[in-house]
Amino acid sequence: MGLMFFGTGIILHFFSSFSSDHSSVPQNAMITFKISKKLNSTEKYKKYEALVSTEKENFNAVMYLPKKDKELDFKHYYKADAYLSKPRPPQYDFQFDYAGYLKRKKIEYQCYISKGISFANRGDLTFNERIQQHRFKLLQKIDSAEMSPKTRAFLKGIILADRTETDPETVQDFNRSGMVHLLAISGTHIVVIFGIFYFLLTRFSPLRLRKYAIVTSISFIWLFAAFIGFGNSVMRSCMMLTVYFVYVILQRKPDLLHSLSLSAMIILVADTQQIFDVGFQLSFLAVLGIYWLNQPLLKYFPKQDGYLKKLFFNAVTISFSAQLATLPLVLYYFHQFSLVSIPANIVIVPFSELIIVFSFLVTILIGLQIDFSLINAIYDGSIQILLKLIHWFAETDLLFFSNIPMNIAEVLILFAVVYWLRSLLLKINFKNSMKLVKIVLLFFILRTTFTIFENRKNELLIHDFNTTKVLSVKKGNKVCFWAVENSDEKKLMSFIAAPYCASRRIRNMEIKTFPKAAQKVVFNGKIYDLK
Repeated sequence: MGLMFFGTGIILHFFSSFSSDHSSVPQNAMITFKISKKLNSTEKYKKYEALVSTEKENFNAVMYLPKKDKELDFKHYYKADAYLSKPRPPQYDFQFDYAGYLKRKKIEYQCYISKGISFANRGDLTFNERIQQHRFKLLQKIDSAEMSPKTRAFLKGIILADRTETDPETVQDFNRSGMVHLLAISGTHIVVIFGIFYFLLTRFSPLRLRKYAIVTSISFIWLFAAFIGFGNSVMRSCMMLTVYFVYVILQRKPDLLHSLSLSAMIILVADTQQIFDVGFQLSFLAVLGIYWLNQPLLKYFPKQDGYLKKLFFNAVTISFSAQLATLPLVLYYFHQFSLVSIPANIVIVPFSELIIVFSFLVTILIGLQIDFSLINAIYDGSIQILLKLIHWFAETDLLFFSNIPMNIAEVLILFAVVYWLRSLLLKINFKNSMKLVKIVLLFFILRTTFTIFENRKNELLIHDFNTTKVLSVKKGNKVCFWAVENSDEKKLMSFIAAPYCASRRIRNMEIKTFPKAAQKVVFNGKIYDLK
């Protein structure tokens, strides 16, 4: 059975893999396009996914428009002169493969538009595009609401899955505090929204129609998912919840593992590329971690004989279980971890349901253009307090660890640690303790071996950085980066220095600058040519 499903997956992935080469597309061309999705803006550009047409070819692309330009919508065709380029593969193994990421989304080109855009009304809007246009209008209404910009951005993210205009500082605060799941639409949001509909339906219908209340509530969450654009995290959450309640409707005992497996299989049959999505991997791991560790951890807490005790203790154990289960992959992909995420989740997660319900109510009022200034003011003040609290957690640098090296072998050993931890929590004895100690020792032996191996190598690399070059010289466990004067050191650190140091297991790092006219640099008594 295992070989059959694995082989079926390989075949499906082969047919869903994207490969196309439009060699006839020029670098500069007049293009016609319609947008399919709005992406996160950068400092200079607004970004969109779009279907682009030239004289000879049609293809998907990421559009880059100047930040000052007007927002694009779904009800127009657009025409403009554009510079087209294919995303370049990464120079080195430690860099993010953006070209591969776009290819999995069947996107071939990046289009940069600098001049004016002409447009024409569309008469061929699909049902999904009509829904997305209504969502676009609602986002515009939120933008004009009497709230602070950060509160508006938070509201758009927590209810409408639109984080495109969230400022980088807020995103960094959520990342460093481990609260990014609150800003993005996740399982918690879908469960709360399902609960709202279910609560209202059961209050106004007899008990014998309870089954239809479940079906109607599930239909509502899928309509909500369609309204916010069928994002990957939304689809996963809706699928998990739907499969779980299908068991309830069929009067079968709900089984979390069966529900999880069936949800994953349906998602992967529809799109095998999801297996490479970090969000997909972390979502299912978090649920597995809760299943594996939550009940054993609850044994070590006082009896949950009241609603508040149950809410608090479950928030602690669920947060801790999910954090432990996803930790190996978080370290592997992001090379950072914050211990402050555990207390932050314990403090904020119990109130997340109230925050989501309040945000949902405010969104409905704004959508219906019902002006309740008092409600908006209360919501704005509440979210400002929440953002300040998250910022306070994020600023605790002593509990934030970055540039943590981790390879796939270490990840597998850490998963073994999480697996055997359940046995120890269920029954603390010498045998279970020794099993866990052996695995932990194996992890540190393996980690030390990899570190020694990397620190014995010397390396010289030239990195592309904007329009300039950066030279890195590695000697044992030290590295020096040479960059042109007035380079953006923050970006240099984020995109080159930090990933390189995590990959090569380096702790001693320095950044030096040289004039643009320089041709050579000296490091540790050696001369290096910059040409």
